[in-house]
Amino acid sequence: MKTGPSKLKRLLSVLIHRASGRFALVLLLLGLSSSAWAQPKETLIWLLRDLPPLTIFEGPQKGQGVVDQLMPLLIAGMPQYDHTRMRVNRARGMQMLREESFTCDPSLIWSKEREQWIAFSIPVFRAVSNGLAVRQEDQPELEPFLVDGEVDLAALLANGSKKLGAVAERSYGQFLDAQLKQAPANTLTFHYGNDALGSLLQMQRLGRLLGVLGYWPEIRYLAQQEHIADNELVFYPVKGAGKYISTYIGCSNTPQGRQAISEINQLLRTLPHERLAHAYADWLDPERRSDYLEEAKRFFEPQDGQ
Repeated sequence: MKTGPSKLKRLLSVLIHRASGRFALVLLLLGLSSSAWAQPKETLIWLLRDLPPLTIFEGPQKGQGVVDQLMPLLIAGMPQYDHTRMRVNRARGMQMLREESFTCDPSLIWSKEREQWIAFSIPVFRAVSNGLAVRQEDQPELEPFLVDGEVDLAALLANGSKKLGAVAERSYGQFLDAQLKQAPANTLTFHYGNDALGSLLQMQRLGRLLGVLGYWPEIRYLAQQEHIADNELVFYPVKGAGKYISTYIGCSNTPQGRQAISEINQLLRTLPHERLAHAYADWLDPERRSDYLEEAKRFFEPQDGQ
């Protein structure tokens, strides 16, 4: 059967129309796909404080802190976000975490009170607990409050005649926080500035404070920055506080923040805790290092097995 010229033209026209329709559909799907991929990423703001030996902003060891080494691993493991680092003091960081923002802090201490407005990760690493640093020359004033080499902080605060320094809005762990809340008026001096601990150490040097609360590696590092020699200060653990404390990542308690914490927890279960432990141990006194490393290994073995 022969096909006339007019019928052949109509058939070709239909085929071309159908092919062009399919081609247009392919182009449309490709366009939709590319526009989906082109959607801007959410920006996760990391709140960082000058907190040696976790984060170090200035000096010869700049960028060599434990959290400084952790941050590239976190950022590389979360490519679904754009990451911004913001330097804040403790008070400003707490304020931002309370707001409806997408912010995370990689070096927080957990507390029941904070959990009401911060989404916390599983533990990141272990640190030596907070204690009290005093000047060598002021040790006699502290003697009545020492028990087996540890300071009875509750008794010291209850005495009411000794003034101690602390960083505003910082958690020192649940045990110490509870004692600080019960302290009589005017026994604690809180500092809010970017260099809060350094300023408190200078106040102590001038005799305005008997002791300064904090982590010994941090106090020793900042004392050097303030030209305070190692042998000028003595550090005392707090009775009942325990030797070590866990640090966490905390994000704003919003849908975004809770989703980020879920993703962060997956990463933390695969990250090298031993590497972080050794990075922190380098900041400890030699006689404390082996005990710390053994304790950190015991602590994280169950978590690494999950």
